[in-house]
Amino acid sequence: MLASHNVIRRALFSVSDKSGLAAFATNLAGYNVSLIASGGTAHHLKEAGLAVEDIADITGFPSIMDGRVKTLHPAVHGGLLAIRGNPDHEQAMKNHNIHPFDLIAVTLYPFAETVNSGAGFDECIENIDIGGPAMIRAAAKNHDYVTVITDPNDYATVLDNIKANKGTTSSELRQRLAQKAYAHTAAYDAAVSGWLAEQREDDAPDIRLFGGSLRQRLRYGENPHQKATFYLSSDKRPGVATARQVQGKELGYNNINDADTAFELAASFNPDEAAAVVIVKHANPCGVAVGHTLSHAWERALACDPVSAFGGVIAINRPLDADTASGIVDIFSEVIIAPDADEKARAIVSAKKNLRLLLTDGLPEGKAGLAFQSVAGGFLVQERDRPRTTEGMLKTVTKRTPTSEEIEDMLFAFRVCGFVKSNAIVYVRNGATIGIGAGQMSRIDAARIAARKAQEHGHYDSPKGGSIVAASDAFFPFADGLLATLEAGASAVIQPGGSVRDEEVIAAADEHTISMVFTGVRHFRH
Repeated sequence: MLASHNVIRRALFSVSDKSGLAAFATNLAGYNVSLIASGGTAHHLKEAGLAVEDIADITGFPSIMDGRVKTLHPAVHGGLLAIRGNPDHEQAMKNHNIHPFDLIAVTLYPFAETVNSGAGFDECIENIDIGGPAMIRAAAKNHDYVTVITDPNDYATVLDNIKANKGTTSSELRQRLAQKAYAHTAAYDAAVSGWLAEQREDDAPDIRLFGGSLRQRLRYGENPHQKATFYLSSDKRPGVATARQVQGKELGYNNINDADTAFELAASFNPDEAAAVVIVKHANPCGVAVGHTLSHAWERALACDPVSAFGGVIAINRPLDADTASGIVDIFSEVIIAPDADEKARAIVSAKKNLRLLLTDGLPEGKAGLAFQSVAGGFLVQERDRPRTTEGMLKTVTKRTPTSEEIEDMLFAFRVCGFVKSNAIVYVRNGATIGIGAGQMSRIDAARIAARKAQEHGHYDSPKGGSIVAASDAFFPFADGLLATLEAGASAVIQPGGSVRDEEVIAAADEHTISMVFTGVRHFRH
């Protein structure tokens, strides 16, 4: 049973994030609450003109070992863990001159921020908080009597609750903050354990933890009857999770999922080499192109499948400009995600008040990180796939060698293919998709659907120059899948290879005098 009343008389502060603390403590002092704080926090509050007792005066022991040991003391933990009204606990406090704490505010050393800054091993180790989590967990365990705050954003809520309850906090609030406190320390430990596994290059630790903080409650999940929420990890990789939403409606579950796919694909193209535009619908690219300008790339991406692009998510690898924005707002779209946008582009997009504009302030670089997927009773973890095959990885297996133009388009097509749900076939001409077949149980069906799409949207109606190439995300188990790409007009094919019938497939390619290359790398996406 939670205690209904807990008059706050003594508060303990030990924070690395001091935002809002002075104002919060000042308000508590107005309720005649005694303030106690650890070294740097005490100094901060004293500078704000508050009467504060240093934790060292409570423990009778100075901070030692460069601050590693300062709050790990019975005078602190006894004051946090004592059960009020329990005769044994009360007697122990009296015997050892321990006084109870009624409220504690702790924010932990910035471990994740230190790691993300590129700091060295020793500095990261020193930013692993020990005393803070111990105090948080002690206070949370004893939340019948102790209000525990781990997030400065909760200061106002706590003050409002104290005012409403005449100097105390409600049992409901204390329990909610205790749950948040345990989740906070668990996420913190998850970040530390994950980082240590990375240092050891251990991709299969005995226990794998993931933690996240709530970004927003979503209106629903994939479907309206499913509840959903969006959590942020400690990974600061530029993308949908870290983006600023400049305008538009609240993001939905499917918007977030599609924006992640779209931006990761767009960002895989070097913006210094070419402008890239990706249009995604239902987690699949339906138009991808590069161009000498964003506007040019947008026109070419849209031309692939303008019907499917309706209501899609658009990602680009350069800052959004006015010309491109003008083209995009001509059709209905759900989301634009970009590294940035100039003022003219923002003004143009603002005319579509529901259109969401997300700015990431950069492109993702370096390691792609981990991806995980839940299954009943567990979850699967893998490295996030990054389809970036290079010319040096290609092995020509046919008599005809591909031209340099075909190689360039094949590499482009294979990169796109890695972001299309399996089984996947992608047709490309001159750096733009013209047909995409996604998510089929049969590879030959994917090839034929992609060809039908290309035909429906006029990509065969008139000579446009350049050959058509085809990419397959996995090997052709039979020659019939390859023959379907030839029926679609492909003169060159890129695929991983590795089938027991590779020789049969190669022979079919030679018989039709096309070129084919193997990558040795498969890109299933389920």
